[in-house]
Amino acid sequence: MRHRIYTRTGDTGRTHLAGGSSVGKENPRIEAYGDVDELNSAMGLAKCDCDDAELIALMDDIQNLLFQVGADLAAPPDVTSHSITRISPSDIAPLEKSIDRLEDELPSLKNFILPGGSALSARLHLARAICRRAERHCVLLQQKEKMNPEVIRLLNRLSDLLFVMARIANHRLGIPDRTWSSQTRNPETYNE
Repeated sequence: MRHRIYTRTGDTGRTHLAGGSSVGKENPRIEAYGDVDELNSAMGLAKCDCDDAELIALMDDIQNLLFQVGADLAAPPDVTSHSITRISPSDIAPLEKSIDRLEDELPSLKNFILPGGSALSARLHLARAICRRAERHCVLLQQKEKMNPEVIRLLNRLSDLLFVMARIANHRLGIPDRTWSSQTRNPETYNE
């Protein structure tokens, strides 16, 4: 008999964490790894707009890492399993190396950047914003329950990397970053 995707166990608003405990779907842990899942989907969408082999490889690495982050969050710290590899400082170091390598290629940043320019850059900025939300939800989770603190560090660094990747996407396409200026707003274009 074929295995079905639906189990019906979540129909009452509850789900199971790794290790078997049952929690409500509004639980901060579920919020946190739900954001990570959304971020992984946003990375997949960004990849669809990318023709840059180096960035595609980096996005593949990030997606695999995000799957590991989700598994770490889905398993409370007291759950041990051979299938769960916890996030560690060794997962963060490659992100920092990628940031440094890509930043060396970019002109120095002198203004705040508005998301956009190319479609790829805009999608990477969206992923960055989702990453920041995931980080905030992990901070809330940490205030209520025990969790691996390396996850927060990783998400913080990943959001920096996504910002740099969004700038690189525009730079390599020859599209200038859109910079913010309080002087460029035209209040007359807004409806009252």
